[in-house]
Parts: sequence; C-alpha cells; structure tokens
Amino acid sequence: MIIGVGIDVAEIDRFAASLERTPALVQRLFVDAELLLPSGERRGPASLAARFAAKEALAKALGAPGNLLWTDAEVYVESTGRPRLRVSGTVAARAAELGVKHWHVSLSHDAGVASAVVIAEG
Repeated sequence: MIIGVGIDVAEIDRFAASLERTPALVQRLFVDAELLLPSGERRGPASLAARFAAKEALAKALGAPGNLLWTDAEVYVESTGRPRLRVSGTVAARAAELGVKHWHVSLSHDAGVASAVVIAEG
C-alpha cells in the first residue's frame, strides 16, 4: 500500500550558490557519507542537489511535518547503482507512525535541474 509520494526539484546552480554562500549548510543537510563518491572524491553540485531534492520529496511523502532533521535521512547508492534511503531519528519515527516499511527513490539531474521522487510504502 502506498502511504505517500513526494517529488521535488532543485536548480543546481542556485543550490550550489547557497552552499557556497553558507558553508555550514552542508553539515545541516547531509551526513558525511553523502558528501563523497565511492572513490573518495567530493560529490559535485548536481549530485548534492539531487540528494537534497530527495530529502524534500521524502518530507512530502511523510506529510511534510516541520520537525524532521535533514541528517536523519541519508541517500546512498547500492553497488548496483540503485539509489536508496536510510532513515533514523525524527524521520524514522514519523515513518513508523505512518506504517512505512519500504522506500522507493529515483534521482535525476539534467539541463540545470536536479529532481527526485520518493514513494513511502507500507
């Protein structure tokens, strides 16, 4: 059963400018593992913007409660290349309250825009 669906887009240049203007924002939005590629290099702005869009979409799928912490949701990629979500703390509590058992996430970036769709399934 589908409990919630969220979608979000982020303009990549605008998102990158926000991170540059406010460096502390990176630590408020992402866990350390999200900032690095498997090679150990830092992720580029398009990849980070897509992850931010996924967190916004996740919040929408959960009904957009105002008490969620960005770092309580982690976007990671399986060895197959499939993006996944790992939730904890405030996000896990809201998901449990709604009966979410599985997450589905899709990320994309093209033409200066990053997008994400999240489906919460019970």
